[in-house]
Amino acid sequence: MVAWWITPEILQKLWDLAEEAQITEEMYNKGLLATDNKGWTVCHFAVEIYNFVALQKIWEWAIKKLTIEEVNNKLLLDTDVEGRTILHMAAECGTDDMLQNV
Repeated sequence: MVAWWITPEILQKLWDLAEEAQITEEMYNKGLLATDNKGWTVCHFAVEIYNFVALQKIWEWAIKKLTIEEVNNKLLLDTDVEGRTILHMAAECGTDDMLQNV
């Protein structure tokens, strides 16, 4: 996953390239909804490393490209192998900022 090293500029460039290339809905879905061997989505990574900017951009993309049900079920409420959602992880961070951003 890329959330740990991504800057706002890199995220915007990726978004622009995807728009120019006319990426299909299926490609967006695979990128936004993909999980690793821990069951983490790109949102889990962004929360884990306190990357508020990446998390915000991911949400913007998700809202544009996914249905509300997909956003809720696959990003907000999806659990990792330990049964934690991104809300659990944000609460564990112990910062109000992270929980409010999620």
